Amino acid sequence: MRQTSFWQNARDNRTDFREVYFDEGLGTTDDSKVFHKFRRKIDQYPFVPSNPAYRNERCRETFMIQATSLARWLKQLPPDMQRVVIGVSGGQDSTQALLVAARAMDLLHLPRPNIIALTMPGFGTTGRTYHNACALVTALGATFREIKITPVVEQIFRDLGQDSNVEDLTFENVQAWTRKIFELAIACREQGIDLGTGDLSELMLGWCTMFGDHAAHYGVNAGVPKTLISYLIRWSADEVFKDELRVREALLDILATPISPELLRHNDGQIVQKTEENLGPYELHDFFGYYFVRFGLAPVRIVRMSYEAWQTKYKFAEIKKWARVFFERFFRSQLKRSCLPIGPKVGGAAISPRGDWRMPADMDASTWLRDLAQAPENI
Repeated sequence: MRQTSFWQNARDNRTDFREVYFDEGLGTTDDSKVFHKFRRKIDQYPFVPSNPAYRNERCRETFMIQATSLARWLKQLPPDMQRVVIGVSGGQDSTQALLVAARAMDLLHLPRPNIIALTMPGFGTTGRTYHNACALVTALGATFREIKITPVVEQIFRDLGQDSNVEDLTFENVQAWTRKIFELAIACREQGIDLGTGDLSELMLGWCTMFGDHAAHYGVNAGVPKTLISYLIRWSADEVFKDELRVREALLDILATPISPELLRHNDGQIVQKTEENLGPYELHDFFGYYFVRFGLAPVRIVRMSYEAWQTKYKFAEIKKWARVFFERFFRSQLKRSCLPIGPKVGGAAISPRGDWRMPADMDASTWLRDLAQAPENI
């Protein structure tokens, strides 16, 4: 009943339902050690099937949902507007969006140069991500454009009175807004649509700049979590683009690159801003998000399930720590989800404000944090 599809499922399957009655003692126990017991296996990656055959099928279905939905969106546009503008950073999210765009063009029998791929080096752009972005765009046959954003950003800093040596939130967000301005301006001039690259994990955590990478005409990755995107890219390399060797080579190196927004200055070409060192592991956040958004489970239950799945890698106290980060950020970031661009619904754990996740932007996380506090510090 927590899911919006309940009544449809009830109608479709009403002859299969049976009534089960419980006594009043349901859920009560005198066993103080019940928190330590678990009687079923919990998969570490709820978005990614552990069975290789099922995983390949999940990747195929997800990729085709993304590609066909984008193709349908492009098809309803006038012929002279069937173009896509996308910022390509050399990271996984923009890579996945670019692959989806290429497949959509193929499905519509449109030339891949209709994809205008921008690389926009900034203060933190490293040689590795820049090279991978250029190599992938060229290998796919998209239209390549490069715009250095640092002159514009430095001018904005001067106008703001911002010290460019202070690498604070303003330092980061101005770069994101500048990139988005270029994407939207080129989309306007070329009569195309700006393709968003942000994924489900980032939207749950609010790890995006509002009206920067948060904005787009179409958000193709909005329903796909970070843990699944890595598998999607590898699956695409092995299946969709297996005969395009230069594409496959670029994809494999992108998968081996640490995840980073690259908004802080690099250190002699090395990435210094690694997202998971600040936010915590995406594999844990995807786990938290799946069971919270999909099933509405309480935090104390989610962290216990997380420990059952991840106890060989993370201590319970560490899981609880990152769970607090997740719930604090999730509730604080609803304002960003309230004005998301349109995009395809891929799975059941969806957070579109127009359908699956209707939540006030001023919602307070205190109730959920109090529940989380009930969990012991260690078990």
